[in-house]
Amino acid sequence: MLEVLRYSWALLLGMLLLMVGNGLQGTLLGVRGAIEGFSATEMSFIMSAYFVGFLGGSRLTPRLIRRVGHVRVFAALGSLISAVLILYAAAPDPWVWTAMRVLIGFCFSGVYVTAESWLNNSASNENRGKALSIYMIVQMAGVVAAQGLMNLADPAGWLLFVIPSVLVSVAFAPILLSVSPAPIFESTKPMTLRQLFDASPLGFVGAFLLGGVFAAQFGMSAVYGTTAGLSVAEISIFVSSIFVGGMVLQYPIGWISDRMDRRVLIMALAAFAAVATALPLLIAPGFPVLVGLAFVMGGVSNPLYSLLIAYTNDFLEHDDMAAASGGLIFLNGVGATAGPLIIGWLMDLVGPNGFFGFVSVLFFATAGYAAYRMTQRPTPSAADTVAYAPVVPTASPVAVELAQEYAFEQALEDEEAAGPHVDNKSEAP
Repeated sequence: MLEVLRYSWALLLGMLLLMVGNGLQGTLLGVRGAIEGFSATEMSFIMSAYFVGFLGGSRLTPRLIRRVGHVRVFAALGSLISAVLILYAAAPDPWVWTAMRVLIGFCFSGVYVTAESWLNNSASNENRGKALSIYMIVQMAGVVAAQGLMNLADPAGWLLFVIPSVLVSVAFAPILLSVSPAPIFESTKPMTLRQLFDASPLGFVGAFLLGGVFAAQFGMSAVYGTTAGLSVAEISIFVSSIFVGGMVLQYPIGWISDRMDRRVLIMALAAFAAVATALPLLIAPGFPVLVGLAFVMGGVSNPLYSLLIAYTNDFLEHDDMAAASGGLIFLNGVGATAGPLIIGWLMDLVGPNGFFGFVSVLFFATAGYAAYRMTQRPTPSAADTVAYAPVVPTASPVAVELAQEYAFEQALEDEEAAGPHVDNKSEAP
């Protein structure tokens, strides 16, 4: 761990500050939008716009990096992020905010691609797993810490918009001034969506459905809080619980997944979360119950994303895993783009419970489709499965490939320690 911090401290510190800035602006816009009188539908367009930009950034950033290099792309995107964060307060208009959210989503996507390339370049085979784990913890911790900053000033003022702008500006200083060389960027062309569906229908459908859940968590949770009448302090706790759940339950669920049929685990987790998030539709939960539901929602959805990637890889050769991950990330992004629009419409139609109703339906659909797929394909043998590699929904294809490469290397080491066995992966149906 000390070795990872020695070589990557500047990157990790910078990403921590960046995630604080990103986490704060997402929650702040949800609260400030209500103060400005924006409807849930208008806020849904604003929140959806981030994921539109994020998808575009994941596609275009590799081309920019090849043309002008990592450092210039990183610095340019950081400057744009800092500017947009402070301009929100200057132009409180829903359509202006929508345009700025597209831009900031594009920029953050590009920043993730660039930063994760640096992380991959600085990590060795011996510490790659630790580097990825620390990076994930830093990302989650940044978003959680951001919620505490919501209580430092009045959301109706301008100070809370200045704070993330300053944090993002400061975040790039340690990274750009570090002595780490810029890595050589390589990207993998995703396989076609048809090929991805043929390889793993459950991974295909599940990634799309989870995109809607992630959009609810990252984009619309603060909007739900304001519509439900929660205070700023309560909203910050509610949003924090989502990400704390994702951080705490990622590894225990991953450990279990390597020891049982992943489809059963996917079905059970999704069904549990579906029932839990349906509770507000039946009863009027108090705030402690809402916090617990947020913990469950985040604690299930984040590991489910990693589970679906691992399950898809169970039916692929190693050389195809990176290509498939690009397709899964794209599907997740499409689902995330559509999610806020549907949630906003439901919340305007039925009130704040439209938030939990939509999330519950997505979890039920995931559980039901996993149960159906169990009748269509036999369980792969233990020798044909790959290790669980924890990733976060905001990860770019670079981080996903890094996680998969580490999992593959660990599997090879385990095989060598256990002795030779017959590889039947090519015979998987």
